[in-house]
Amino acid sequence: MTQAAGSKVSIMDAGQEEYLIFRLGNEEYGIEILKVQEIRGCDRVTRIPNAPDFINGVTNLRGVIVPIVDLRVRFAFDVDPENDRAVVIVLNLNDRVVGIVVDGVADVLSLKEEQIKPTPDVGAALASQYLLGLGVIDARMVILVNIEKLLSRDELALVDAVAESFVE
Repeated sequence: MTQAAGSKVSIMDAGQEEYLIFRLGNEEYGIEILKVQEIRGCDRVTRIPNAPDFINGVTNLRGVIVPIVDLRVRFAFDVDPENDRAVVIVLNLNDRVVGIVVDGVADVLSLKEEQIKPTPDVGAALASQYLLGLGVIDARMVILVNIEKLLSRDELALVDAVAESFVE
């Protein structure tokens, strides 16, 4: 396939993927940019009785009931209630819309395949279950999260049930 002069090579053609980089505590994490729908401020959420502590509740996003998962709590980070930089990243995951609360968004990075290193085997369930690898750019390391594995099947069922209860 030939390209016209001046046309850009797509990210896929160049063997690169783009990741939205966000912060949790002092660490940087990345998720595939194609899963991101939008980034919003931390709007008011409706709390859900008996929901796990990492599910903040739900919010209405243009007529869609969106469950909000606090990634800081999910990954056992300290939550600073004074953090005015916390944002919600709205994601499309397996035909679901889910919001995740993070401490802030840093930037978007394009990573080549050779810049993504395997996750070290430290015996932690977190590494094998949630992580895609480590993005390494010069001295910077970004933990790449498999965001679709963030919630277990049972937790996704709970989120779906909660969202459906608000629609009816």
